[in-house]
Amino acid sequence: MSEAARFGVFGGTFDPLHLGHLILAAEAQSQLELERVLFVLTADPPHKRGRQLTPVADRLAMVAAAIKSQDIFELSRVEIDRPGPHYAADTMKLLAKEHGGKGLVYLIGGDSLRDLPNWNRPQEFITACSGIGVMRRPRTRIDLDDLERSLPGLTAKLEFVDAPLLEISSSEIRERVRNGGHYRFYLPGAVFEFIREQGLYK
Repeated sequence: MSEAARFGVFGGTFDPLHLGHLILAAEAQSQLELERVLFVLTADPPHKRGRQLTPVADRLAMVAAAIKSQDIFELSRVEIDRPGPHYAADTMKLLAKEHGGKGLVYLIGGDSLRDLPNWNRPQEFITACSGIGVMRRPRTRIDLDDLERSLPGLTAKLEFVDAPLLEISSSEIRERVRNGGHYRFYLPGAVFEFIREQGLYK
């Protein structure tokens, strides 16, 4: 582990959390030498307004069930225990207070990195991060020079993670459940059982 202990911050609606999420989080934890990864469940994401989300309690239960036996993962309620909308700049400041002395590395995909100039207060967000871990996606083209011109200081904080590209998405899983398709092996066992028992996504 690196000299200064760091936590990863992995945000999402996790509707539902699937194996791709866990693999990316585990690869980030290992490659970036993170003490643990905080799963930050987003209750009310501003960019998904108008989309019907599964109740927070159900999404929270699925994440908790999936990671409960993994010491390197932790569930954070930082975006659940306060009213929305929730922006990453605010979340990182709150987590810094909550985990004083820890470096915080925000984990995003290449597509989110490319869109970073359009985030709410992106410069504040960058300042609040000790690092930004980017999951490489082969088909995503990113002009780092252009990003640096838009957001000075960004590229110095970027750390890239190489992880298997799994063509799994939460939306596809929801559609498979609705249509009676196969979805069992895209999910941790505990999440699969919860979806089936609660009748979610029907």
